[in-house]
Amino acid sequence: MTLAPPTIDDLRRAGAILAGVAVRTPLLTSPALSRRCGRTVYVKPEMLQVTGSFKFRGAFHFVSRIPEDVRGRGVVAYSSGNHAQGVAAAAARFHVPATIVMPADAPATKIARTRAYGATVVAYDRNTESREEIAASIAADTGATIQPPYDHPWTIAGQGTVGLEIAADWPAGEDAPIVLVPCSGGGLAAGISLALEADLPGAAVHLVEPVGFDDHARSLASGRRVATDRTSGSICDALLNAMPGEITFEVNRRLACGAHAVSDDVVRGAIGVVFDDLRLVVEPGGAVGMAALLEGQVPGTGPVVVVLSGGNIDPGLLMECI
Repeated sequence: MTLAPPTIDDLRRAGAILAGVAVRTPLLTSPALSRRCGRTVYVKPEMLQVTGSFKFRGAFHFVSRIPEDVRGRGVVAYSSGNHAQGVAAAAARFHVPATIVMPADAPATKIARTRAYGATVVAYDRNTESREEIAASIAADTGATIQPPYDHPWTIAGQGTVGLEIAADWPAGEDAPIVLVPCSGGGLAAGISLALEADLPGAAVHLVEPVGFDDHARSLASGRRVATDRTSGSICDALLNAMPGEITFEVNRRLACGAHAVSDDVVRGAIGVVFDDLRLVVEPGGAVGMAALLEGQVPGTGPVVVVLSGGNIDPGLLMECI
């Protein structure tokens, strides 16, 4: 049975649980970026979050909601890296075991950091094996709770605290912004959309994906969930999900106001611009919103918030981009 999306009260409860645990990242404006883009640009720098990604928010909230007697059996998750690190770090905070199913071609930095938080990493071939089936087998053997990366109300509520913070920090009297959100399974976008619907009416959430992995854009256009037939082929490793989630698509179909797709070349340029103008390090999947803005895909001349969703990038790729 499909679970219902979280409510704004669920997001507020998640915010209370995360207070003092997750980093309350700032809403930053950049004169250099604003001049470059010809409009006021703000960024939400989630690379400053615990584990270097917004994923810690949903991961910690999810683990906190598991009944204590069940939580002790551990958690199992599947991820290319950011959810992996978030779950591993959250499990460590609760002193419970974590097993993470990760693609063998995930960035070495993300694999190493996941292990550093104490998690057991199980590698799989994303082209020939099912991460969901592997995780289900591990859970059946150990009694661990499967922790979905996006399609669960506890996860979405935790990610939605990003939106609560954007709304709380938005300058009084300024027009409501377009908010550019990187999109894979859609949990971050859904959570932010629910928060802004309640706390910053008039804000327009736009989803951003890599070219070739624009399953949300095609799903929104068709009115139903559409899968991509690709499993690899972009530097945006965090955004290579095959199809929108059921719960997340229900929310995003109702609330998303636009969708964009960007090429790897434009993403590389965006990583360089973020470093040059902000001195921040952003990973490819976290830079797609900036890429869409720099490429001129975002309509209008009003203010924009770019969610920089993470900063877990291999040093060699970072050097190449800057």
